[in-house]
Parts: sequence; C-alpha cells; structure tokens
Amino acid sequence: MLETIWFALWGILWAVYFVLDGFDFGIGALSPFIAKNEGEKRAIYNSMGPYWDGNEVWLITAGGVTFAAFPKTYAVMFSSLYSALLLILFCLIVRGVAMEYRFKFISQKWRRFWDALLWTGTFGPGLLFGVAFANLFRGILIDKAGVYHGTLLSLLNPYGLAGGILFTLIFTLHGSLWLAVKSGGDFGERAGRLAGRLWFALAAATVIFLGATYFSTRLYDNYFKAPYLFVIPLAAAGALVFIQVFAKKGEWLKAWFSSSVFIITVTLFGVVGMYPNLLISSLDPAASLTAFNSSSSPLTLEIMLGVALVFVPIVIGYQIWAYRFFGTAAGAVGARPPSAVQATKMRQET
Repeated sequence: MLETIWFALWGILWAVYFVLDGFDFGIGALSPFIAKNEGEKRAIYNSMGPYWDGNEVWLITAGGVTFAAFPKTYAVMFSSLYSALLLILFCLIVRGVAMEYRFKFISQKWRRFWDALLWTGTFGPGLLFGVAFANLFRGILIDKAGVYHGTLLSLLNPYGLAGGILFTLIFTLHGSLWLAVKSGGDFGERAGRLAGRLWFALAAATVIFLGATYFSTRLYDNYFKAPYLFVIPLAAAGALVFIQVFAKKGEWLKAWFSSSVFIITVTLFGVVGMYPNLLISSLDPAASLTAFNSSSSPLTLEIMLGVALVFVPIVIGYQIWAYRFFGTAAGAVGARPPSAVQATKMRQET
C-alpha cells in the first residue's frame, strides 16, 4: 500500500513540475521568434522572473522522492540516463545565469549573448524531458544488475524523439498562453494567436504519439485491464479541446488552466500505464524496477510520508502566495529594474 502511495506521489510531483516550469520552458523557447524589440524581450523575462526558481522546487522534490522512496530506481535511473540528465542540469544552470546577468550591462551584444543562452537553457530541458520520459515508457537497456547497455544516442530513437517533440509543443503552447495572460496590448494578443496556431500542431503530435505508444510500449495494458482508467486520456482530450475553445474567446487564463490540466493528465496517462514499473527493461521484463522491488523499507516510507504530509502543503502554500503576490504587484519583474539613465538609453535603442 505504501509503495503504491509513493508511486502515485512520484507521478503527481512530476506532473506539477511540468505544469509550473513548463511555461518557463515554452516562453524561453519562443523568445527569439516572438519578441520584436527590447520592450517585448523584457516582457518575456518579467513573465518568468518571479517564478522560475520557485518552480524548480518541484523538480528537486520529485528527485528527492525518487531517492527517498525508491533508492534502487534512483541509482539505476541516474546512471542509465546520466548524460541526458546532466545536459538538463547544465541547461537549467544556464537559464538561471541568463536571467540574472542579461540586464547587468546596456549592450546589444551582451543582451543577444544571454538571450541565446536563455533559449538554450529553456528549449533543451523541454526536449530532453520528453525524450527521457518517452524512453521510460518504452523501456531502456538495463539488465538484472541494473547496468545500462546503451548510450545517449540509444535514447534518441524514433519514439523518444516523438516524445521530445510532443513535450516541446506542449511547453511552447503553455508558455504562449502564459505570455498572453501576463502581457497586455499587441504583444499579449500576438502570443495568444500563436497559441491558437500551436494548438493544431500539438493536437496532431498528440494523436501521433498515442498511436506510437500503442505499438512501441505496453502502457495500454493497464487500461485494457481496468477500462475505467480511460477517463485519464479522455480528460486529456477534453482539456485539449477546451484550450482552443477558451483561446478563441480570448480567455487566456482559462485556456492556460486547461493547458495545465492537459499536462497533468498526459503525465498521469504515462505513469498509470507504467504502474507498478518505474524503470522498464527492454532487455528483460524481469529486470524491470518496480515500486515494490526497488522501494525503501516500510519504516522509511512511513516516516517520509509524514514528512511529505507536513511540508508539501507548506510548499504549495508559499507558491500560491508568490503567484498571487507577483500576479497583482505592479511592475513585478524577475530581473532588477534599470536605473533612470539605463531606462533612457533603452528607450533610445528601441
């Protein structure tokens, strides 16, 4: 029972992380293509600034849950997917540095340099998380000893790349809706229209990925055994439809919440299909790591469950406060505002 609870918590934490940091990934990936001037670039940074570092708390929490509840899975996962996870880490570091250093000097070359790094630090994780999770659904080349027999290129198989494309489209749509919510005027409207166009690409990618999942994985086995679980993909389909419905009406916040529901249900679709597997072996199904053969002791799971019940609501509480505060505070930005002299120079440049 405890193993199942922690498996569910593991999946939920990843889903929440993708919702919260997903719009950062999407905004950064879109930035070179949607921002036309310095003012719009600042709007992009400001829309991420108050939130991005707090959103990463959920990544740390998801990783911590894997380490505490399923230590064997943690060890094999972080050795098998080491290259991909290290690339994600480097990208996240680059994103944070770009957010902090972009406004240190008034120089076009300086800004373009950090803008390029911001794009790298946001597009990269979105793509790589998709590749990683698609391979978790499909299975990776591990034996009974937990030794990985592949390389980074082994993860770049057609199904893994399809997952990377799907995640990238999900995050860019999610990010464009967040820009529409946080930005006003022509820029916000342009971001909203872009979301409407991205929706068609995402819908097509979702159908293709679901079809590929049927042939490349065994995720559907749990659904055929318990047909009531199909409520999850049906909820995802409904959320996807409502994104377009609300976007057409210009109700960007409702569209963004629909996108959040879509991300959660898509993530849970894969996690529920994997259960009880955490790491599926494509070499030998008997070598797969599950919630039961890789978990910590019952005492550890009990103690950690108590810790989670206390601290997760605290994290949720302060993040709700942060979103409400920065959502209503006038001029809240992620980077330090320019001085009067800098502002004058910026107006002259734009």
